[in-house]
Amino acid sequence: MKYELVAGFETHVELSTKTKIFCGCTTQFGGEPNTHCCPICIGLPGTLPKLNRQVVRYAVMAGLATNCTIPETAKMDRKNYCYPDLPKAYQISQYDMPLCVGGYVQLSNGRRIRLTRIHIEEDAGKLIHRHGDTLVDYNRGGVPLIEIVSEPDIRSIEEAREYVEKLQLIMRYIGVSDCKMQEGSMRCDVNISVREVGSDKLGTRTEIKNMNSIAFIAKAMEYEFERQVDILENGGQVVQETLRYDDVTNTTSSMRGKEDANDYRYFRDPDLVTINVSREEVEELRGLLPELPTQKAERYVNELGLSETDAALLTKYRRIAEYYEAACEGTKNPKTAANFIISQIFRRLDTESDKEDFNIKVTADALNELIKLLDDGKIRMNLAKSTLDKMLDTGKRATELISESDMGGLDDAALLALCEQAIASNGNAVNDYKNGKEKAIKSLIGFVMKNSRGKADAAAAETKIKELIG
Repeated sequence: MKYELVAGFETHVELSTKTKIFCGCTTQFGGEPNTHCCPICIGLPGTLPKLNRQVVRYAVMAGLATNCTIPETAKMDRKNYCYPDLPKAYQISQYDMPLCVGGYVQLSNGRRIRLTRIHIEEDAGKLIHRHGDTLVDYNRGGVPLIEIVSEPDIRSIEEAREYVEKLQLIMRYIGVSDCKMQEGSMRCDVNISVREVGSDKLGTRTEIKNMNSIAFIAKAMEYEFERQVDILENGGQVVQETLRYDDVTNTTSSMRGKEDANDYRYFRDPDLVTINVSREEVEELRGLLPELPTQKAERYVNELGLSETDAALLTKYRRIAEYYEAACEGTKNPKTAANFIISQIFRRLDTESDKEDFNIKVTADALNELIKLLDDGKIRMNLAKSTLDKMLDTGKRATELISESDMGGLDDAALLALCEQAIASNGNAVNDYKNGKEKAIKSLIGFVMKNSRGKADAAAAETKIKELIG
């Protein structure tokens, strides 16, 4: 019997506001434990929350960017459960009247992963387990979140990976979150079940909590799929429960029984007023949205002639896309700037975090200037590449590193003389080429390029050498 995976995600995204959702405490990551909190965010009796307006605006922007409908009225609710990281014994969230409803994220295979809702809520504190004791740091408590809830539309681990990556990309582009999973500013709860291929009945689901790595999400889903299939094939029944994933053993284990909505005894928060989002404000926020990464990548392919792979690499981070567009402005071939960024510049950026920060010494304007020297025939590609390396090392512009005598290339007589020298000095390579080893010509071209200090045209040199060899 064959089984298929069925998964849906609850993705928590910390918003990039300067202060928390219901008080004026900082949202800055880190800090000494319990120094970024106040009586409101630790829930002392008699305190009253006040909703941060920017949280609402960011949530609406997230909804618009993922094709949601924005109702005119929303409200805040209390989600009741008792856990040490939640000092009030309830979380202020949204239940039946969220800020954003519906929507979808479209995958590269054309399938749409439908969204149920996007709602706002406060984050909980952080539990630290040390030497048999459990400590609580409430710095994170009250940090504003949006929770993006999908329908159970994901059918493979590859789709799950792409869904999370696209959500991460969209939220970064619109500027509502840095989505740094390693810092916990984007975390996923994965709801997973299995069913017989061809069935339309959902199986019993389990929930893998607080996944903060796309690689671990993929491994956890693979393990949990196989675990559930093994249970069913041996005549057992999957139990609805909440699981934790252990990345050391690559296994899931039970934390507690899986709750349903009625277990949380939701009711309207009496301390917070109704949220009214005017149509004028929705349209204002829609106007603030940048060109989204999928749209940008399509434009790079259709209008600038880039490959889909290169377009995806350049649009993965908004800073890089903006840098690329400035670097290729007014140049003859947009692919030149793309090649310089993807090959030489990316080679110096070891991690995805480095690419996201994109702190390099060469400005987009300086790269644009270098490319235009190439376009105008003042320098050749070899010299352009070596100059870019020096620019990346020093932060100097191309015009500071290339002398006037290096510009303008070689005249025909000088090129002919260098080609003749190459043939005279590399007898073995000439014989190899005559004997059918096509690659031998490269050493002859290399001689010309080296001795011309990169000023020669490599294609012209190849043509001339072949003519001389006969």
